[in-house]
Amino acid sequence: MAPTNTLELLLRTDAGDAGCGETVAMLDVFAELALVDPPDAVRRHPGISVHLGACDACALDFEGLLALAGP
Repeated sequence: MAPTNTLELLLRTDAGDAGCGETVAMLDVFAELALVDPPDAVRRHPGISVHLGACDACALDFEGLLALAGP
């Protein structure tokens, strides 16, 4: 069953989640790596990868960086 409220989402947060602060601080580095070698980006920064799967706001920022850097 999908979480239905903010408290439930917080309680289901993965222990390996880097959180918004670390993710935002490293998002440019993660995006550069992801453009060149996505598996390496996940391997080097697993907490950011986990966070991007859980946080819509940070994932949107990541997608925006990829779009700006793309062809």
